[in-house]
Amino acid sequence: MAPTIRSPFRRTLALMASAAILAHAGMNGVAYAQTAPETTAPGVATPAPVTPEPAAPAPTPPAAAAPETAAPAPTPPVPAAPQQAAPGQAVVPNNGPASVADLAEGLLDAVVNISTSQNVKDDEGAGPAPRAPDGSPFQEFFNDFFNKQQGNKGGNHNVSSLGSGFVIDPAGYIVTNNHVIEGADDIEINFANGSKLKAKLIGTDTKTDLSVLKVEPKAPLKSVKFGDSSKMRIGDWVMAIGNPFGFGGSVTVGIISGRGRNINAGPYDNFIQTDAAINKGNSGGPLFNMKGEVIGINTAIISPSGGSIGIGFSVPSELASGVVDQLREYGETRRGWLGVRIQPVTDDIADSLGLDTAKGALVAGVIKGGPVDDGSIKAGDVILKFDGKTVSEMRDLPRVVAESTVGKEVDVVVLRDGKEQTVKVKLGRLEDSDQAAASDDAAPDGSQDDGVITPDPGENNDMDQPDTGDQAQPAPDTPDQHKGQVSPDAATPKNVLGLSLSLLSAETRKAFGIAESVDGVVVTEVTPGSASAEKGLKPGDVIVEVAQEFMKSPDAVAAKVQALKQEGRRNAQLMIASANGDLRFVAVPME
Repeated sequence: MAPTIRSPFRRTLALMASAAILAHAGMNGVAYAQTAPETTAPGVATPAPVTPEPAAPAPTPPAAAAPETAAPAPTPPVPAAPQQAAPGQAVVPNNGPASVADLAEGLLDAVVNISTSQNVKDDEGAGPAPRAPDGSPFQEFFNDFFNKQQGNKGGNHNVSSLGSGFVIDPAGYIVTNNHVIEGADDIEINFANGSKLKAKLIGTDTKTDLSVLKVEPKAPLKSVKFGDSSKMRIGDWVMAIGNPFGFGGSVTVGIISGRGRNINAGPYDNFIQTDAAINKGNSGGPLFNMKGEVIGINTAIISPSGGSIGIGFSVPSELASGVVDQLREYGETRRGWLGVRIQPVTDDIADSLGLDTAKGALVAGVIKGGPVDDGSIKAGDVILKFDGKTVSEMRDLPRVVAESTVGKEVDVVVLRDGKEQTVKVKLGRLEDSDQAAASDDAAPDGSQDDGVITPDPGENNDMDQPDTGDQAQPAPDTPDQHKGQVSPDAATPKNVLGLSLSLLSAETRKAFGIAESVDGVVVTEVTPGSASAEKGLKPGDVIVEVAQEFMKSPDAVAAKVQALKQEGRRNAQLMIASANGDLRFVAVPME
């Protein structure tokens, strides 16, 4: 019975399937849609596949419904036709992204491996010798071995490290990171052709972690040049070449993932972030654009495992090229110096100054004898632009100042008394040796001391004189006020913004240890939980200015705060002096 039933069914199924195929052959494009359903035009039903269905012993063959579901559409799916290859014709495979082999081939010879060695005493960092437990079968072995080691103390051994670099001059000048060669007694350059040369250190800059080396080649070397990193955009392709884990000449490709990154590596952080694989040993190597120009120097990675996770950082060429030029010419850096102390512009301070957004760098103090001690820039000014470059946030200013030429006269746009003004400033030179101590000591208010705009520690006693200009000069009767010879109303303590205020007198100066150079109104008490307490104000602080106006008495503070409230201001900007004269700005909400 089974054979007689199966045979007619198969013939019927074959006839129906053939009819369906012949019917579909006349409909242009529908046959292609069976192999590429994603290209079927909207509204056109994709016919059921013919091949798998006949195997199912269904009473009604699925092919019978095909002519109904594959009704001709008004508009045939034209895009599908070009994708269908003719029978027997080979499909051309996708070749992937464009190759960078030609670009890499022309750059590999300019990238070098750097190996260093350093003599280290054997007992440096050595701890006590391990001991085996008493009675242990290894006790004798441990004692013999470590007693011998103890007897050999005092010798030296070499510690080696590997890094990368690149040639910037055929005469033999090479750029790398400072941390690659720091402390090295011997520096050897390994070239792509297998040759090796000893190198000497020309100059180094710890703030940007850059160093310049020099070798003496017998023939001109293959070199590369710096490009303009400021023109690079997020998403642009880049290529890194270096010596990761000792594998010289390694090429990796990626894109620029971010710009202007601050990783707290130094005062001038402005790193390029890339996802091109950068590992240990890539430090000091170049990051190229697709023109073969160096637009970054690979310096750091973020990695929990010690290997690349696609977050690497490069010093941009716009910063590095100037540093390298100075190291080549002078063996040291010669940076511009403005001579001010700055702090961030917070939202509260921006509101108190009438700024629409928090931007710029707020000048908290001016260094006596510095380039702007002539009153061109004053404490309380907000620097918005420097030499045509926008200062979006506080950390932008140290970098643009440092990159400027010593002695250059630049235009500085400041916000003063609610109005933008342009002043001309002639830059001095930042003496790193003189400023190092200052940059190591954090400002008491948390403002940034970065060596570029850091005051000398000894000048704070005089800061109120250059900082506040004519407003800060004491009135003729100020000395008498300090001796208590003031009107009764002025001497009466006032409670303003949660602060108990009093005139500065010999008694209050002695009680709070306030220097004679500090003038203003002293804070004697701070109400716990008040807005002033939350902003960090404390007894002994001196209010020098309110809204850039010098304060002589508690009454003057109260009157100015009331005037600000009537103007609709939500915050009062206070210039606060510490007992030794350090200045900072605080925006206190007016409740």
